[in-house]
Amino acid sequence: MRTTFDPRAAFPHFYANPGVLALADTPRWTVSGQIGDDLSKRKAPVDIRELLATGRLRGAWAADETCLLTLDELTTAVPVAANCAFHLRAQIDTAMLIDIEKTCPPAIAAGLLGLPVEEILYSELSMSGKGYHLLTRTPANFWDFPNAATRTVLREEHGWYEILLEHWITFTRQPVPAGVPDPVLRAQVPAGHRFASVAELYARLAQRAPEQSASSRSITLRSQTPLIDHADRIVDLALEGFRPKSPAQFNGDLSRWEFSVLAGLYSRLLPVIAEHADTTGHGYSFSDQAWLLYQAATRILPHRSKHDETRNGRAFLLDRAAALIAQREENRRRQRGQ
Repeated sequence: MRTTFDPRAAFPHFYANPGVLALADTPRWTVSGQIGDDLSKRKAPVDIRELLATGRLRGAWAADETCLLTLDELTTAVPVAANCAFHLRAQIDTAMLIDIEKTCPPAIAAGLLGLPVEEILYSELSMSGKGYHLLTRTPANFWDFPNAATRTVLREEHGWYEILLEHWITFTRQPVPAGVPDPVLRAQVPAGHRFASVAELYARLAQRAPEQSASSRSITLRSQTPLIDHADRIVDLALEGFRPKSPAQFNGDLSRWEFSVLAGLYSRLLPVIAEHADTTGHGYSFSDQAWLLYQAATRILPHRSKHDETRNGRAFLLDRAAALIAQREENRRRQRGQ
């Protein structure tokens, strides 16, 4: 039966929000729910393309257009969805999410909800109805803590709240009730949890982030440009339609901007590499991936003198490509271990 339910009219707080709209055209949207009988996967992101094409319910195995849609495509295809799930990548999206858990003491939660309103792009209740989501831009000091900026999540020591950087977010689209935060509770915030800005909160959690064990040196690279099957074709496909953010969005910091471009390119390279591996039976090592990413980056990044330098005995951008891949692989291992 044809539905007349209009989610845009039902949840204007969500669909008309500028912060959400900034992410809407990125094809990393789906719905989340329980996959099979595994109760531990009640918030698992769904391979929405497979579900729509065949009716088969399975988890999203790739966080890109291979499995996912834009928000408009998702809303049109599944208007009665119970939620909207998005795979956030702070380095690319220049946005992050403060996740306040239902176990957070009320006064501390009130303090976080009282962060400057101009710094909060979007806010909502979490799935429990007792926690909160605050979508914000990445602060100006984001790359002041490179060890933290490349992590998936930054957690408060008690687990009361955390900042999601490269992570699935299940948006409930339920607005925070009027009267929250309670001014009385805000006055009771303990000194160690008082933050005047998102940047101050980020700095506090970033300083506590444990050191990454991954580094570019963990990716063993061939010393000379290797012969990689279908390399030009893979790079061409990854670059097709690629529109990186402007350096102005990083306050002119070219190092931060270039790493964001590398992150975006790698996200586009992976599904292309996977498709070629499936059709040709040829595997692509981390070394191959680093060289492909390097080749893609040198095609679109304007040359600057720093690119002529070396890091760990490698061309600067090649080493940065290896560092990104090492970090992504470590993040995947950590998420599998959670």
